[in-house]
Amino acid sequence: MSATTTTTGTVTRLLQRQIMPIDRDTDVFPLYVDLEEAKLDTDRHSIGGDKAAKDLNNAAIRQSTSTGRKLHPDQIRSRTALQLRPSQLLSFGTYFNAFPASYWRRHTIVDTVELTVAVSGAGSVVTVYKSMARGHSQRVESAVVDGESGTFSFTLSLKPFVDGGWYWYDVVAGDDGATVEGAEWTAQVPADRAEHGTVDVCITTMLPDMSAQLLGQLGDAEELAPYLDTVMVMDQGKEKVTDSEYFPAARAGLGDKLRVISQGNLGGSGGYARGQLESVRKGTATYAMMMDDDVVCEPEGIIRAVTFGDLAKRPTIVGGHMFNLYSRAELHSFGEIVQPWRFWWQTRLDGYSQWDFGARNLRSSRWLHKRADVDFNGWFMCVIPRVVLEEVGLSLPLFIKWDDSEFGLRAKEAGYPTVSFPGAAVWHVPWTDKNDGLDWQSYFHHRNRIIAALLHSPYERGGRMVRESLNHQVKHLASLQYSTAELRHLAMEDVLRGPHALHGELGTKLADINTFRKQWSDAQLHTDRDELPPVRRKKPPKKGKSDIEIPGRKATLVAAALAPLRQLRPTREMAQDFPETELTAMDAAWFNLVKYDSAVVSMNDGTSVALYKRDPAHYRDLLKRTIDIHRRFHREWPQLAQQYRDALGEITSPEAWEKTFAPYRDGDEGEGA
Repeated sequence: MSATTTTTGTVTRLLQRQIMPIDRDTDVFPLYVDLEEAKLDTDRHSIGGDKAAKDLNNAAIRQSTSTGRKLHPDQIRSRTALQLRPSQLLSFGTYFNAFPASYWRRHTIVDTVELTVAVSGAGSVVTVYKSMARGHSQRVESAVVDGESGTFSFTLSLKPFVDGGWYWYDVVAGDDGATVEGAEWTAQVPADRAEHGTVDVCITTMLPDMSAQLLGQLGDAEELAPYLDTVMVMDQGKEKVTDSEYFPAARAGLGDKLRVISQGNLGGSGGYARGQLESVRKGTATYAMMMDDDVVCEPEGIIRAVTFGDLAKRPTIVGGHMFNLYSRAELHSFGEIVQPWRFWWQTRLDGYSQWDFGARNLRSSRWLHKRADVDFNGWFMCVIPRVVLEEVGLSLPLFIKWDDSEFGLRAKEAGYPTVSFPGAAVWHVPWTDKNDGLDWQSYFHHRNRIIAALLHSPYERGGRMVRESLNHQVKHLASLQYSTAELRHLAMEDVLRGPHALHGELGTKLADINTFRKQWSDAQLHTDRDELPPVRRKKPPKKGKSDIEIPGRKATLVAAALAPLRQLRPTREMAQDFPETELTAMDAAWFNLVKYDSAVVSMNDGTSVALYKRDPAHYRDLLKRTIDIHRRFHREWPQLAQQYRDALGEITSPEAWEKTFAPYRDGDEGEGA
């Protein structure tokens, strides 16, 4: 993957190559190759807006257009070669093998690319296509294999891709079949961009086996080795990664590039900040890459992200996408923003938070062809130039949640964009399988969201932030989720203590909040349902109707208005001794919970249940405190925002983090290889 010098004073850089899945897992075939024709889905500009288009397209997803799973694993000849049966049509217009032209057009110095495809098999045809931002595809050029094999080059301009669009190629085999030996996308770039950068991989772990397996994936990818400076594991768990059965193989694969650093549990932000600090102090790598420990990595994505960063017009944060570890063709969000008025992270408004490429391929998915501009990228995979860390500082000391999004906003304000880059990705446990809006993590969600809004909201009082916080707090109270409401209230009290308290409590806050929340029954989890009393109620459901429903808009508004008032009434007979119902996690929405005085509720991960019990006295007390503290935030927001903004440079500085890490410095070199 080295650059080739030309006579014109430029060099040839490899941007992307054709790849096949490492493990030949049939679940991921649709991400690499596609066998079917593509029927373009509904255009929101033609039928009346986003909602109508999404409704139609959600229905269309049920009609599969992506059937890469039909490919037989034996057709994969190598990491870069694929065999076709006689007369078979295969498209490489897929997530990992199409070329994301609009991203290169917008963010890099590249203006023309060269596609080179090597094919064997007489009579086989290679056809190049491009798409525009609205998804329409156009045939560009084609070539036919005249003899036994052929290598074809296509010079392709990036000029038409200002708003979006991809390049890709399809191959039709001849009568005797064909093999696509490989394909490369290259570009001529100035000689001072000849050398590729290197990356410090920063992995924060509490999961020794998964972390060691990830290290093994990195070490096994020979083509990745020249790009790796140091692979740092910030080991924060009681069980150490060095004790994993998978660690010896990982150590052998990475050699002296591996460094294990042991420290206390300082959360994701503390672990990543340690990696950032070590990378900045070492000063030998071009980039520091944040990567979760519980992921499966496509190593080629790291190379692509580094290459994109090398050729960017300005220092640019390059993030990867996240696929579902359990449904491996399913994409979770193609680019995220922070909505400024609500100050909440979300998928961009004209995108989807989940998209199954096994049901709807890239070429048929109109929304994927418009370039997705983002505010940040999650730190499950995110490459940050060292010069950005040196200028804007390290992570905020937030333990978990909002550290990645706040950093993206901070870098953006300093003039450094973030690109969520197609073709760079990991597989990760999806957020939908977690309960982090209700459990101990709710404290960090709420505190850190408020801090990020104080730092970056463009509105004088944070826009809708305070009002939405009040609404959510009342919702949790009416839903009998007292531990969550108490944690959110504690989070707001801690924000008022000011920014300089964050470093000091980084290593102790988790234990404090876990002890604090256990006094309420909704935080006491039971793996055995029989540990709780059986369901009993004095009166059966009215006319035998189910209490579980999804109300319409009018019913929802009525329920929202009446629910807070209902909590003031005495509890029903028997409700304090016996739950009135059992609710699955999917049915435990607020509009169902508010009907009961007690309920057994299952958790999202399916491993346990909790008993929710209504307490009118506690409700009154916490409701009063909730109203008081939100009034205070509305009143003091401008002064509090200024306090946090004034302190930002100090609390994210390497010097501040060095003081936090000082207790863990003895022996922190861990075990290298």
